[in-house]
Amino acid sequence: MSDAHAPTRSPFRTPPDLTALNAMSRGTAMEPLGIVFTEVGHDFLRATMPVDERTRQPYGLLHGGASVLLAETLGSSAAMQCVGADEACVGIEINANHLRGVREGAVTGTARPLHVGGRTQVWEIRIEDERGRLVCISRLTVAVIARP
Repeated sequence: MSDAHAPTRSPFRTPPDLTALNAMSRGTAMEPLGIVFTEVGHDFLRATMPVDERTRQPYGLLHGGASVLLAETLGSSAAMQCVGADEACVGIEINANHLRGVREGAVTGTARPLHVGGRTQVWEIRIEDERGRLVCISRLTVAVIARP
């Protein structure tokens, strides 16, 4: 996405803390898959995931489910940075188009908001290979709810 489409105001209430996000991943599905938050920008959150025996399907390619897990991790984590302390975000729909196979190395996902509203948010997550080629494009919709 070019900077021309970037929002003038950051959607994040406070800039996401990479150390805190990575610490929250311990003991969750993200840890065994090797997902690591790596970068925060004005309007994006980025993470990487290895393509290895943990994330490949039996035919040697990056498993589509692993890509979706990376996408939902990024979108949900970014969404949570846009709500108040008394609110939470829960995924209500995710879709993914798998565009290119990857056999080794790592992929990088970047989540950017398409809509950040008071009741719903929509995030686009682009997953690219190490050469910057689009591997998967995903869209996540979350509901903003009162924190239980």
